Amino acid sequence: MALIKWFYRVIFLFITLSAILAGYLYYSITAPVVLTSVETFEVRSGDSSHSLGDELSKKGLIAYPFLTRVVSKLNPEWVPKVGKYAIKPEMNLLDIMALFDSGQSIFYSITLLEGKTTQDFLLAMKVRGNITMTLLDSSNEEIVKKLGLEVAHPEGQFFANTYRYHEGDTDASILKHAHELMTQTLTDLWEHKVPDLPYKSAYDALIMASIIEKETGVPDERPLIAQVFISRLKKGMRLQTDPTVIYGLGSSFKGNLTRKGLQDMSPYNTYRFHGLPPTPIANVGREAIEAALNPEQTKALYFVAKGDGTHAFSNTLIEHNQAVRKYQFKRREDYRSTPENTK
Repeated sequence: MALIKWFYRVIFLFITLSAILAGYLYYSITAPVVLTSVETFEVRSGDSSHSLGDELSKKGLIAYPFLTRVVSKLNPEWVPKVGKYAIKPEMNLLDIMALFDSGQSIFYSITLLEGKTTQDFLLAMKVRGNITMTLLDSSNEEIVKKLGLEVAHPEGQFFANTYRYHEGDTDASILKHAHELMTQTLTDLWEHKVPDLPYKSAYDALIMASIIEKETGVPDERPLIAQVFISRLKKGMRLQTDPTVIYGLGSSFKGNLTRKGLQDMSPYNTYRFHGLPPTPIANVGREAIEAALNPEQTKALYFVAKGDGTHAFSNTLIEHNQAVRKYQFKRREDYRSTPENTK
């Protein structure tokens, strides 16, 4: 009889201890972590519930490393995804482990500006320091091939915009997204263009948009400059726009467009050759494409920088020469080519 009483006491003690342990484990994995602000935690390649438990414990986020193993047993399909995660004060260990399993790591953002070249985009991504660079030393031909573009030259193929990415994402993945947005935007706007434009294709409009973008940073001027160049094309006049010449000169351009530069035989020299240059000269946003496809009516055939970021438009060469003398021969001391409020 005493043996039976002892047995029941052991069983009762075991159940009691098990309940206490279960309650402690439940509390440990459901209580919010001790944080006063968001903390970044990195899951590395090869991390497991064991290693993550050790790291979370070292950071004081959990009391004991084995707790992560307990949680992982509750979900046999749990697999941590590589990335940096934002752990918030209200989270508990169940939330944290679920976050690691979801792969919803921290997003970063990068703004690829209008008027910049593809190489400028790549350099901007390199500066971020957390993007995997795969294209920086590639030629234009290699970039086209690696990205699967259906054009011979990558310039102008990437929509200027702000993009979100995870740490470690590649420059190629960001540019592929930018190209998809450019293709979609150009297609949509091409369908709503005004009639009687001197473009053979949407690609021609993209070339024009890139010239417009390089000529002005003033939103209201884009449609006017578009019409100036469109009128020139229709009249058989050369575009005579400095940005195309500068683009054709490449690394040989040292900051000032000289007479020698204007005599360069590059196909981008619109002082020597009629029509549009062979490719865009920069990447653009929606506004420049809209201007190229929906210009504002004007009789102007010329424009010149006034030195405050805006331009003076002229209908005749005589008026234009007068404007050149006024704004260029005696430049203002605070002369600038872009307005103060541009990027």
